[in-house]
Amino acid sequence: MSLRLTELANLSTPSVVIDLDVARANIRRFQAYADAHGLNVRPHIKTHKLPHLAELQIEAGAVGITCQKVSEAAAMVAGSQAIRDVLITYNIVGVEKIARLAALARQVRLSVVADSPAVVAGLSEGFAAMSAPLTVLVECDTGANRCGVASPGDAAALASTIATAPGLVFGGLMTYPPAGGEAAVQRFMSEAKKLIEAKGLAVPVISSGGTPTMMQAANAPVVTEYRPGTYVYNDRSLVTRGACGWEDCALAVLTTVISVPAATRAIVDAGSKVLTSDLLGLSGYGHVLGRDDLVIDQLSEEHGRIVSNGPIDLKVGDRLFIVPNHACVVSNMVDEVYLTEADLPEPQRMPVTARGRII
Repeated sequence: MSLRLTELANLSTPSVVIDLDVARANIRRFQAYADAHGLNVRPHIKTHKLPHLAELQIEAGAVGITCQKVSEAAAMVAGSQAIRDVLITYNIVGVEKIARLAALARQVRLSVVADSPAVVAGLSEGFAAMSAPLTVLVECDTGANRCGVASPGDAAALASTIATAPGLVFGGLMTYPPAGGEAAVQRFMSEAKKLIEAKGLAVPVISSGGTPTMMQAANAPVVTEYRPGTYVYNDRSLVTRGACGWEDCALAVLTTVISVPAATRAIVDAGSKVLTSDLLGLSGYGHVLGRDDLVIDQLSEEHGRIVSNGPIDLKVGDRLFIVPNHACVVSNMVDEVYLTEADLPEPQRMPVTARGRII
């Protein structure tokens, strides 16, 4: 984050500010890595929920985008003519959701995932009468213990189920591994691919993701595409992991000191409704840029408490930039963000198009 507070003097607080120059640099950095290793990039837009940033990612070389929910994908597609290829990495269950999925499939190239015959059956029922089949990838659990089939054999069995289901076509394999899980991804996906190909099925896509160790993605060469999300903004959790530096953080919350009730304590106007209560294994609720001595030790809904070991050296009216622990949640907490860059004379207000799209 390279912004100067004087450039944002007219913004009310708390406001979420995006440094586009930093975001572009983050996009270019991973795209260059992926290009060098023959990986397709399919960024997860849950981090920003902005068609404008998805367009920057596609312009840089991304093959499409990743979404988590049908409504999120629909909002992104409606917001940009550049978004023509979407993967939804979530089990889609229920007649109403599948009907909306079918409507979306008429607009763009669409893929989804499944990890059980029950999910496949629902998708097949909704797409059997469609003019074009829906591409379905098998989601695999390679160590995160969330969704996904448990073994390569299970992946092969479900691939066969998809391939014979009316209205569907098998499209490959997908996983969201834990950070540093490249070796496990390589083992699982290589074995699953061999078993599936032995059944006479092609495995055109093997999709993995995760920002923390994205620069080790090539350590699982079986993977054909990668889905980074938080990399576009970065956040305190990633700085703490050593994945980036504060200068690589494109998102920060601009906040105002509203009270200094004690020599070692101050209160700002950003609480859990903007900074989020996510800890991600950290202590404290964000990092005050330029003030390593300060700790945000407590949040209520509209108040953030900052403490220090010595004199806090803040006064009412002071403005601070806070890098949140988890940038992705912040995007879904505000109606709009403010974009800044070197060539913009003043911040550009931009609605968060896919905010609240969680169904």
